[in-house]
Amino acid sequence: MAKQKASRPATKTAVKKRSGAKAAARSSARKAVKAKARTAAPKKPARPKQRIAISHHREEDFKADGLRAYAKYRDLGIAEATHGLAQAHVIRLQGPCNPAEVSKLHFHDVDFQMVYVLKGWVKTYMDGQGETLMKEGSAWTQPPKIKHMILDYSDDVELLEVILPAEFRTVELKA
Repeated sequence: MAKQKASRPATKTAVKKRSGAKAAARSSARKAVKAKARTAAPKKPARPKQRIAISHHREEDFKADGLRAYAKYRDLGIAEATHGLAQAHVIRLQGPCNPAEVSKLHFHDVDFQMVYVLKGWVKTYMDGQGETLMKEGSAWTQPPKIKHMILDYSDDVELLEVILPAEFRTVELKA
C-alpha cells in the first residue's frame, strides 16, 4: 500500500504538469490572438484639427452659386473649419415658386442632412413620409439617399441646412 500512496502524488504531479503546460499554451495562444487583433485593426487617419467658424449675417453673403438655380446660399464657414467633415448654410428659395423647376425627385448621397425653417414655409415630399408642410420653427432630417422634392414654398422662406460630409453627390430621378 505504501507504493500506491507514493504513486498517487506522482500521478497528481504529472497531471498538474500537463494541465499547466496546456494552460501556458492557451495563454500564449490568447496573447497571440489579442496582439494580432491590436495590429490588424486599421487606424483611422487623424483628422486635421477643427477651428472656430464665426459667421455674421450680411446680405452680400447670399450667393446664387449653390446646388439649385432658384436658391441663394449663405455659407456659414463650417466646411472649411471642419476640413470637409460637414457643411452648413442658410438657403433662401427665390419666389415665386415654380413647381416645374423645383419639384424634381432626387436624393443626396450623404451621411446626415438636417433642415430647419428659419422663416416662411416649405412643402416637401419625402419617400415614406409623403407631403409635409414645414413652417417657421419646423425641423427635419433626411436619411441618406432618401428620395425627396420641394413641392411649394413661400416667397420669404429661409432654411438652415446642415450636411455631412461637406462634399456630396446629388442624383436627380425620373418622377
